[in-house]
Amino acid sequence: MIRVVLRWLLATFYAFAGVIHLTNPAPFLTITPAWVPLPEAVVLWTGVAEILGAIGLVQPFSRRLRQAAGWGLALYALCVWPANINHFAMDMARPDGGLGLAYHVPRMFAQPVIIWLALWVGECWPLRRKP
Repeated sequence: MIRVVLRWLLATFYAFAGVIHLTNPAPFLTITPAWVPLPEAVVLWTGVAEILGAIGLVQPFSRRLRQAAGWGLALYALCVWPANINHFAMDMARPDGGLGLAYHVPRMFAQPVIIWLALWVGECWPLRRKP
């Protein structure tokens, strides 16, 4: 039961974040590392990925699709980690310290938890061998 509740919670979080990526991309563009090509397209497609991943995670028809969504959202969280690190570095370099360590340190520790959670609620983890 807890897995289902957390699945819906994570899907809601990702769907909301996806909509924000599409409707207000500016904050995401400011934290995108300079080495990322075509940042506007990347932010757009990350929003689409979040929404599709959220839908795939909660759809009731296919366990394989739910697993694919879990793997996809876990990989997504791993791939956006550089933007989070960039945001941390940019913010801490500001004269006022930006959002500060109280925001950024928990965010850095939350990223692996979000990755694990996507795998767990997507029924990808723990890995089970077929008998």
